Amino acid sequence: MKPIKLLLLFVFLLFRFTAFAQLDKQAAEALIKRVVPTMADQFVVNEIPAENGKDVFELESKNGKIILSGNKALSVASALGYYLKNWCHNDFGWNGNNMHLPATLPVIKEKVRHTTPYNYRYYLNYCTFNYSMAWWGWDRWQKEIDWMALNGINMPLALTGEEAIWRDVYQKMGFTNADLDSFFSGPAYFSWLWMGNLDGWGGPLPQHWIDSHKDLQKMILQRERALGMTPVLPAFTGHVPPSFKDKFPDAKLKKTNWGQGFNDVYLLDPSDPMFAQIGKKFIEAQTKEYGTDHLYSSDTFNENTPPTNDSTFLSGVSKKIFQSMTAADPKAVWVMQGWLFYNASDFWHEKQIKALLNAVPNNQLIVLDLYTEEHPVYTQTDAYYGKPWIWNMLQNFGGNVSMDGRMALVTNEPLKALNSSKNMVGIGLTPEAIEQNPALYELMLSNVWRNNAIDTKDWLKDYAERRYGKSNTQINDAWGLLLNSVYGTTPHRGGPCSIICGRPSLSAGSDWRVDTTMNYDPKKLAQAWSLFIAAADDLKESDGFQYDVVDVTRQVLANYANTLQPKIIRAYNSKDTIAFKQYSTDFLRLMDDMDQLLGTRQDFLLGKWISDARANGITPQESDLYEFNARDLITLWGGRGNPLHEYSNRQWNGLIKGFYKPRWEMFFAALNQSILNNSPFDGTTFENKVKNWEWQWVNNHNKYADTVTGNAVDVAKNLFNKYNSKVQ
Repeated sequence: MKPIKLLLLFVFLLFRFTAFAQLDKQAAEALIKRVVPTMADQFVVNEIPAENGKDVFELESKNGKIILSGNKALSVASALGYYLKNWCHNDFGWNGNNMHLPATLPVIKEKVRHTTPYNYRYYLNYCTFNYSMAWWGWDRWQKEIDWMALNGINMPLALTGEEAIWRDVYQKMGFTNADLDSFFSGPAYFSWLWMGNLDGWGGPLPQHWIDSHKDLQKMILQRERALGMTPVLPAFTGHVPPSFKDKFPDAKLKKTNWGQGFNDVYLLDPSDPMFAQIGKKFIEAQTKEYGTDHLYSSDTFNENTPPTNDSTFLSGVSKKIFQSMTAADPKAVWVMQGWLFYNASDFWHEKQIKALLNAVPNNQLIVLDLYTEEHPVYTQTDAYYGKPWIWNMLQNFGGNVSMDGRMALVTNEPLKALNSSKNMVGIGLTPEAIEQNPALYELMLSNVWRNNAIDTKDWLKDYAERRYGKSNTQINDAWGLLLNSVYGTTPHRGGPCSIICGRPSLSAGSDWRVDTTMNYDPKKLAQAWSLFIAAADDLKESDGFQYDVVDVTRQVLANYANTLQPKIIRAYNSKDTIAFKQYSTDFLRLMDDMDQLLGTRQDFLLGKWISDARANGITPQESDLYEFNARDLITLWGGRGNPLHEYSNRQWNGLIKGFYKPRWEMFFAALNQSILNNSPFDGTTFENKVKNWEWQWVNNHNKYADTVTGNAVDVAKNLFNKYNSKVQ
């Protein structure tokens, strides 16, 4: 990249961020009241200028108060978050909190100042809005936005309420409600509707949902902007309703299929004049309702292969998409997910990638290297050939709850990349789902306000102390073992799944959707479990400890299931009826034990997921539709024979005992009958039977507990006594 271009890029980024530098003192003070309501009057907010265009905060004690200074409300919030963690030893996040402030706030002896080296701190993935956020209302969103601000996130993806914009644009083009009913998906599948992968599944979408979520989006954006964030809104991707071909028969449409069991969808070719017209209308309508920060997400080829690898064609597509943005907003900056370059690497070579990227000016395109911690694309593309790009941790697929991650890597690699790539402009989190592995996400976000590498072991000691409210030698040793097992894994697509979540078969465990491949030493995890149990009496009052001891116990038992299931198959193959009965009984009892354990934490309740979904409905019919969406997404993902079944598997209370266990009971009964009849197991007949049962479950409305039962620490201790000798 030439020096003059680097200078222009720096000036552009400097302008963009100083433009939003004004501090909204009211927003900052309101956040403080929400986070520390009983001590809010002990904090004073001050404004200081940005440092060379970069966000900055300062902390000091003065006249008995804690002074939080920053160039915007977000920086002030980060100052508060930094103080709570490092002086008050508090922990706040998704899965368990420790927010017990001392009666007298600790004094800051010397002024502290931190400037972030990253212009952008990106957050969210299209999929997160469904795998985790599908049923959120304002209360839950408000907590998440506060968490984002406390951790310095300033560039959140904002997709809520987009169906209202699509509705308005297409209705003005003459499309009827019936046309849109076949187009809009149910609310658990919006992400894949927006990305052009499917139409209509889980619908028809009620009008109340569209209107209520338009209002919700306005609240989300108002709060994010008041805190100094610059949300990323979507742009037109070319995805059009199925009836588009009938209303506009001369339109240049591409019929494509995602290949996951859904019907074909129609994408309007960017070379068609209507593409630019609709793209302009879309952003104009969106800006009228939601305003703009000039950042737009658009991914026309997301998991869809272009019709040709011709570079002229790809360059033309990119130009047309960008022009559809700038026609409505000349300041538009295209935020492009780099997922396609990894996911379809056989197609996207240097010539094709350059053609797509170079059609857009450097200062109006940012590439998200979506999966950098496992499969960095920037290293294969000379840092995206000079385009600004962001280093991201993806980590989670489908909402699976496995303990998993690469802690040592995320403490070092972002800074290394920043120092080696002059056009790296930020870091981010791009998980398909959240509310799991909280330590890993907090560690990643610890990079935001520092320009030196993190000592992972020391960080974990500090983390354990603030999460559990006190220091404990045994728990420090336990986290050292976790660092070298579940959080020190080799590259692998998500953490190892548990066989209990797989659709039963003689070859279960080899399925990519429920991949049980172990990429760490499970005995180290079992040793960490012993130390968690040993520390339980000392730490049992901590909410964070209660979650962690359940999570560690769950993971150990999930791994144990993976060793028990092959014994069942071997016993069946050798016709050893005694061993078969013993191991299959043990397997089913293990599932009951896991279900009981997970019922002690709200984080793992199927019933809460379903009740949250139903609460969005204002009629019984709407609530039933949302419950179908909620059940289907985490099990079959689509119809009775959908190939994505179990992609979003969860080890949850209710789901284990109510969905996974009955399938295994049916399977063991069929195998046992096969032994008794001395006849081969008919896998095809069984699979059809279980598919029918699954579809009935997805359409059912039986109740599951949405509140916790039992004591988390006591249940974990009991299960340790029962299983420890078996897992060592």
